[in-house]
Amino acid sequence: MGATIASGMIFMLPAPLLHQPSTSTSLLSRIVVPAATPIAWPDVGSAAVVIPALGFERSYHDKVVPIASLTKLMTAYVALQKLPLAPGQAGPCLRVNAGDVANYDAMRADGESSAAVAVGETLCEDQLLAGLMVHSAGNFATMLANLTWGGTVAFVRHMNADAQALRLTGTHYADVTGVDAGSVSTALDVGELASLLMEIPVIREIAAQSSVTLPVAGTLGSYTPFIGTNNVVGVKSGRTQAAGGCDAMAMTFRLNGQTELAYAVVLGAQGGDLLTPAGDEALALERSVLSSLRTLWIPAGTVVGTLGWANQRVDVVVKKHLRLSWFAAQNPIIVRMHIDSEAQPVTAGEVVGTLSVLVGALQQVPLTVEHSMSPIGFGQRDRANINGVSVSDGP
Repeated sequence: MGATIASGMIFMLPAPLLHQPSTSTSLLSRIVVPAATPIAWPDVGSAAVVIPALGFERSYHDKVVPIASLTKLMTAYVALQKLPLAPGQAGPCLRVNAGDVANYDAMRADGESSAAVAVGETLCEDQLLAGLMVHSAGNFATMLANLTWGGTVAFVRHMNADAQALRLTGTHYADVTGVDAGSVSTALDVGELASLLMEIPVIREIAAQSSVTLPVAGTLGSYTPFIGTNNVVGVKSGRTQAAGGCDAMAMTFRLNGQTELAYAVVLGAQGGDLLTPAGDEALALERSVLSSLRTLWIPAGTVVGTLGWANQRVDVVVKKHLRLSWFAAQNPIIVRMHIDSEAQPVTAGEVVGTLSVLVGALQQVPLTVEHSMSPIGFGQRDRANINGVSVSDGP
């Protein structure tokens, strides 16, 4: 699907016409914008793409499903709401007790992701967050709950309260790890939460790590596919029989000289070890969107049409630069121009209309005339809609 353009038209109010009706013309051919490109949605499960810098959100089969260890995104968020932490800070610490060791032993026996601990070991908030986010340690989620809100029951209550406050309407938590199939969400909710969580500098720093080193457990690797490659900088993956493979992937890209983040979420992937297909699908999803980045550049002074009465014509030009970037992946651009001039003289530099570009959000720039001009008759009202702009990859 390409651009939508409003064709040049003239609307005349009923009035005695003593002269030839006013006319408008386009000096540029109809805008040519690359057609919308397909998004590489997975064959099974649900998915979403969230790009905050451009207000881009798309979802596919976005239904409420179990999310496995993606639950831990909210675990980290709630902990940091209670105990904010900056990069380089350790935060409050706890001493591992026999109950913490028993919890680790039980998780290990059940095949849940966890990290070894020993009685008397000291773990601080930064280490608990790193073990949680990088190695998906479920026992660290429990210890974070104990450290911040005194236990998992109170902590889960805060998880659901924060989900409501953030308007994650498809999200509900039954535990702090995601092992419970009652911890559910949608791909779009997960994408929005991931983007919010990655705005916290300490999480941005932790999530990009491919491994974490802990006092007793030693060095443990990340379960999140492609961390440190393909511009992937986080954030979390997970798998259970009920949830299938799940991945919330953050990838950097450049936009107008700035590094931005795009998020792809895949839920319910099947096959293999579940994590690998989820990661492969998330990567393909992000690439299909990011590769469709386009730029519209209209410099100030661009002539886009004429306005006139009878044989008198004046050029209509763009008054300010317009530079707009968007993703052509299922995101058509709509360009409209409106010129409105009464049957009165127009003065050089006078604003006579607007150029509107709709692609996600609406952008508008004023239009002006380069020379003064007067109509040759009276009682005429001229309204013209003229179109024509040019597209390039930059100035």
